[in-house]
Amino acid sequence: MYWEVIRIRFLMMLAYRVNYYSGIVIYSLNIGVYYFLWMAIYGGESSLQGLTSLQMATYIAVSWMARAFYFNNLDREIAQEIRDGTVAIQLIRPYPYLLVKVFQGFGEGLFRLLLFSVPGMIVVSFIFPIHLPGFSDVWLKFALSLLLGFIVNVQVNILTGVCAFFILNNQGLIRAKRVAVDLLSGLIIPIPFYPEWAQLLLSYLPFQAISYLPSLVLVKGLAGEEFVHAILIQAAWCVLLWIPIRVIWKKARKTLIVQGG
Repeated sequence: MYWEVIRIRFLMMLAYRVNYYSGIVIYSLNIGVYYFLWMAIYGGESSLQGLTSLQMATYIAVSWMARAFYFNNLDREIAQEIRDGTVAIQLIRPYPYLLVKVFQGFGEGLFRLLLFSVPGMIVVSFIFPIHLPGFSDVWLKFALSLLLGFIVNVQVNILTGVCAFFILNNQGLIRAKRVAVDLLSGLIIPIPFYPEWAQLLLSYLPFQAISYLPSLVLVKGLAGEEFVHAILIQAAWCVLLWIPIRVIWKKARKTLIVQGG
């Protein structure tokens, strides 16, 4: 059943080809803007905060293309279904509502990965001086870390979406969440470039598990204890975030107020 959910969402994404082509252009422009910005920051320095200029260029490309995989609008979908009342129909169907949402997000991410991230990375590699590892186990490690980052991001989106059960209109919360994820996950500013107090604070938040750690696994080729430590952080957040989701979901189903339908 879940494979069918993935397939349907994949085909739905395939139907909107204009968004697909424009997305590659937009992400390439984002990479270009941040590449020239960071190269200006580096100036004549060969290395800053443990990242060489070449590693930074690679980090920018990898993190933005990885975003295409883990990004989704599940929070908006859940909130919309609560507002228009269709969530009531979803809840009486013989499948776990939230789990189906997870697999729908995975179907969307799979489409973006195969038809967006991979071609986009090829295009970007011809434009900007980036260094990607050859065929090695680094790519398998990156795939595992990226999958865990996707799960963490989906859980954050679900938490944001189910808040609509209580505050009804959570559009402001969704916008704030999106800015927080992009800013605090290391997508725009890598974690080592934050002040020490901010790095300490971010180490207790799940955002680094979404973008920074997967990108670091590929860019620096983390191995041994460093790789295990990064994976354990991501896995821990996958477990920890599911706890409040279950608690809030249990309470939300008892306090459901349908505004439409």
